[in-house]
Amino acid sequence: MSAPPLSLARAFLFVPADRPERHARALATGAGGVIVDLEDAVAPERKASAREQLASSFAALPAEDRRRLLVRINAAGTPWHDDDRAQVGALVAQGLIAGIVLPKAERAADLSRLAVAAGPAAVLVPLIESAAGLAAVDELAAAPQVLRLAFGNLDFQADLGLACDADEAELVPVRLALLLATRRAGLAAPIDGVTPDWRDAARLAEDTARARRGGFGAKLCIHPDQVAP
Repeated sequence: MSAPPLSLARAFLFVPADRPERHARALATGAGGVIVDLEDAVAPERKASAREQLASSFAALPAEDRRRLLVRINAAGTPWHDDDRAQVGALVAQGLIAGIVLPKAERAADLSRLAVAAGPAAVLVPLIESAAGLAAVDELAAAPQVLRLAFGNLDFQADLGLACDADEAELVPVRLALLLATRRAGLAAPIDGVTPDWRDAARLAEDTARARRGGFGAKLCIHPDQVAP
């Protein structure tokens, strides 16, 4: 599987892993990348069953669509991470997904283990969501098979105890740090975080314009209506 489709993608749409009927619909929005989410979108008691049904869900999709699929696994150190890592490795080996999103990325070693498990065909997207992740951003960007960095703006605020206004002025240096690490590592342009109120078209437009001014090349989306803008 080649990396360019996801390197150039402008919208990455999250969809719950335990809602297989939504996977094809998410791809049909025209999103450059679809992130099937095993982490925040799935309750703890449903994570194992959601993981197990991914292969059958993805096998029903056209091969061209599977080149736009990523799976967000659970973070390193959680009870589900090791099983998630093994499962996504099998999915990549079967040609069912293009790569993996690692939330709360803080250690390059976690990405290296993920690269080994997933094999050389997989691309990796680390989510920078904490002070520790920001401190390690250059090491994360330089880890094997990393395609792009992504910014988890809401979790980052929670980690630092910030309470940003809509302009997120306090996060300007954080976004710049991701851009600089991206350039130093020669990666595709980074992916900006979510706009939480999907009904607020004006806020989405402002957030997207800010991301473009700041050198970001894509945005995380939480609702299909955010993809086209």
